[in-house]
Amino acid sequence: MKSIISTPVLCALAAMLVAAPVMAQDREIVVYNAQHESLAKEWAAGFTRDTGIKVTLRNGSDSEFSNQIVAEGKASPADVFLTENSPAMTQVEQAGLFAQVDPDTLALVEDQYRPSSGQWIGIAARSTVFAYNKTKLTEDQLPKSLLDLADPQWKGRWGASPSGPDFQAIVSALLQLKGEEATAGWLKAMKANFKAYRGNNTVLKAVNTGEIDGGIIYHYYWFGDRARTAENSNEVELHYFRNGDPGAFVSISGGGVLASSKHPQEAQAFLKWIVGKAGQQVLRDGTSYEYTVGKGEASNAALVPLEDLQAPRIDPHTLNSRKVTDLMTDAGLL
Repeated sequence: MKSIISTPVLCALAAMLVAAPVMAQDREIVVYNAQHESLAKEWAAGFTRDTGIKVTLRNGSDSEFSNQIVAEGKASPADVFLTENSPAMTQVEQAGLFAQVDPDTLALVEDQYRPSSGQWIGIAARSTVFAYNKTKLTEDQLPKSLLDLADPQWKGRWGASPSGPDFQAIVSALLQLKGEEATAGWLKAMKANFKAYRGNNTVLKAVNTGEIDGGIIYHYYWFGDRARTAENSNEVELHYFRNGDPGAFVSISGGGVLASSKHPQEAQAFLKWIVGKAGQQVLRDGTSYEYTVGKGEASNAALVPLEDLQAPRIDPHTLNSRKVTDLMTDAGLL
């Protein structure tokens, strides 16, 4: 006896087959990633494992992607933007291109590690440090403040990577804390005193070889090198400025959902996963050596605890990347 399938049933089956790829595609998000590629890959893989939502990472730099997002506007294909430092997040926020982060997600992160606007959220943190060659400097010879490096006695003895977003974020904190006039003066003195390098690892290597006495970097470059071979850090120690100094600035890596996202629920879920227990454990147990920012989530045990750094309290929402690049250009640093 033949089985007869009615026309309406056939139509329904056909519709299901056509819809299946669309439903699968709807479970994918595109992330413009300016965080470290290896860290973002771990986050993406863990999120997909736990949720079934696929993540396509497009990797680039903070400013590259922030400028691209602003240029793309509402036509951006990105669902989520991740950065190493916060000024690029502020640029996108000021262009009105972020959606509000879900309240449940904001509640997972300490207040000081997210902007007051709630339009993006901190996902990791890194501390400014003065890396110094221990064969050339003793503790009593170390600068007590980032501002001390403007003194002529430091001429030719310290270095930094001014073209990168890492250092520009530090300058943005200096601008917020000390004002435009003081920042412009410090940058002018920096131009006269320092040696320019390309990248924090290059600064670290120059300190290690004794080419310079010290350099301004983020802490995790030293910890990462020590965990591998220590070939670029075996003669280097870290000095933490503390005391609310601009040199004690803790920079926040940010994450935000684009208002134009075609998959807002999945994008919001990705942010929540990153700042939740699973995502923060990737920071604690992995090789990025960045600080966790989730409430109650411990950082890597090798790191100096965040609460001991005595970092200045700065609302990331107020950091001004455009003004910083203008001041650094005027000083001849860019």
